[in-house]
Amino acid sequence: MSRKLRNDELNRLSEDEFKRVNKQPVILILDNVRSLNNVGSAFRTADAFLIEEIILCGLTGTPPNKEIEKTALGATSTVKWTYLKTTLEAIDYVKNKNYIPFAIEQAVDSISLNKFKATNDCLALVFGNEVYGVEQDVIDVCAGVIEIPQAGSKHSLNISVSIGIVLWEILREKLD
Repeated sequence: MSRKLRNDELNRLSEDEFKRVNKQPVILILDNVRSLNNVGSAFRTADAFLIEEIILCGLTGTPPNKEIEKTALGATSTVKWTYLKTTLEAIDYVKNKNYIPFAIEQAVDSISLNKFKATNDCLALVFGNEVYGVEQDVIDVCAGVIEIPQAGSKHSLNISVSIGIVLWEILREKLD
């Protein structure tokens, strides 16, 4: 029979250990994300997957913010983050660091997430606004578009759910 682990049995990193440990070479870019709860969830998920950095763009809220902390649960102090005025600036920033940007969106000629194979270890993943998705001018300067396969009647997933699905699929073989 399974027994739920206690927090002291989880062997989680301390905040200082987290800051020193090698991260996954992945940067999340949040393109005008409106919901502060979604921003907080992005931080918490980035912490769980040891993501290199989050770039917050445009109207996306930034820490410190109590609404972000509700879902981040302290991850805003472990995960490195940067604010840039536009998502296009973020794309330039990641390209200068030799990261390859991919939009997570539904688009003509998108790559299904289950068929996506990274050709470069350093990825930047752009997640868009809850209503409008990733802006077309951002898609235009990305290396490609990754789409999460969906079979239901709704046309999208919540951004926080999308971040978890995409990171798990891309990193699952690296996580042991």
